[in-house]
Order: sequence, then C-alpha cells, then structure tokens
Amino acid sequence: MNRRKHYFLLLLCIALLVAAFWPSNMIAKEKKKNAFDIPSHVLNISKDNTFPNSTEDEEVIEPSELTKELMDGLDIKIENPVLIKMLNETSLNPSPVAFGYRGMVYLGRWPLNYESLETTINWEYQQVNKNELNNTGASEPQEINYVQQEQKEIKGALTNKITNPSDVKKMMLLKAKEKTKLPLSYKTVIGKNTKKDNTYKVPDDKYGVLQSYAPAVNEKGQVTFGEVYVKLKGSKKSIAVKNVTKQGIGAWIPIQDHVSISYQLK
Repeated sequence: MNRRKHYFLLLLCIALLVAAFWPSNMIAKEKKKNAFDIPSHVLNISKDNTFPNSTEDEEVIEPSELTKELMDGLDIKIENPVLIKMLNETSLNPSPVAFGYRGMVYLGRWPLNYESLETTINWEYQQVNKNELNNTGASEPQEINYVQQEQKEIKGALTNKITNPSDVKKMMLLKAKEKTKLPLSYKTVIGKNTKKDNTYKVPDDKYGVLQSYAPAVNEKGQVTFGEVYVKLKGSKKSIAVKNVTKQGIGAWIPIQDHVSISYQLK
C-alpha cells in the first residue's frame, strides 16, 4: 500500500513540474515566432501619408535554362540577381564539333550570395516628429493626436564599406523582406500634415508629449565573393568560381509608411 502511495506521489510531482514549465516554454516559442509582428504602438500610415512612397519591389530573377545548365554542379550558391540577369542574357553556342576546344571567359569578381545571420527591429530608429499639448491650468482633459509637422526623409544604408555595394544592398533587402514580411525600403518619406485619428488624453494640469519615430530593420550577415568564369570545353559549358572570400556586413533598412508612437505626460 505504501509503495502505491509513493508511486502516486511521484507521478503527481512529475505532473506538477510539467505543468509549471510548459506555459513558459510555450510563451518563449510564441515570442520567437512573432519576433517581427508590428506592435500596437506602431501606426500604419500607408493610406494617410501625404507623400506617395513608391514600393521598392526588388525583382526576383529566376535563372534561365542556360544559366541553370551553367551553374549545374557548382558548390557555391549564386543568388546575386544582377549576375543571374547577366547570365540569362548571355548567348553561348560552342560548335558541337569543336573537339579539343578549351576556353575560360572571365566575368569579373562578384558578390555571389548573402547569408542572413541576425535580423532585428529598432522601432525607434529615427525621430521624425513631436506633437505637444499644454493642458496645465485647464479644468478639463483634452486630446492630442499624431500630425506630422514637417516632411521627413528616412534613409537606410550599409554599416560598413564593401565592394559592389549596390548588388549587396539588393541581396540584403530581398533576404530581409523574405524573413520579416515587412514593407522595407532603403528610403521612405513621411509627408507634411500626415495624420492619424488615434487620440491620447491629456488630463487637466498635465503637459502631453507625443513623439514619433521611423522604425527600421537591422540586418546582419555575410557576403560571399568570388571570381566568376565561363568555362568552355568542346561543346560543353559551365561556370567556375575561384578565389572565394567572405565578408561580414550590416545594414539599416527602414520600414516604409510606419511610425512608432511614444506618449508621455509631464
């Protein structure tokens, strides 16, 4: 009887331990899953912005059949859309009877791919506006809302120098968009008099300050560079990559048409 009792108590302890740790594990997983969700204090102004931002849709270039054939067997990924586009436009037709023909065509040193290692969001990347309401000495509360005082241009950039920065920026933007599912662009503008109807109460005898910020994604990773050659051997053709190097890189990429609100009473 005592053995049964001890066994029951042991099972009960195990069940309590599982119940104690299960919710925290679930919360941690949920936080990780929703790392790029837009918080409630960040307002979408895409329909209210008095400056019409153009969407920076970077074209995803698919390799042609010839490009796929050239890259077949290559152990290094080529994801640079500019290089893929150039290869797609390349016309190579070696003679099928060109026995013994060999050749190497040097295409230059290129950034081949970008590997994303860390993606975070700074919801207060750059202050863009301040609205204030002085309600001291008043007998009743008032309301304040976001109204953009001046037009603001927010620019992103690479955080360190690198060769072929334009190609690198394209690859980083594509990877960051894929990871976050957010409207990212290296430049976004908030027009003057852009406003939202969201109101914030300022009690009597208080001073309300509504500060607004442009959010941005901080993208960090590694770029692989290599010298690219088109290799011709008889009727066969392929790509060869030599002198491969890697370089760490970071970038700030603004989130288009969004403002982060910080409200304080003084």
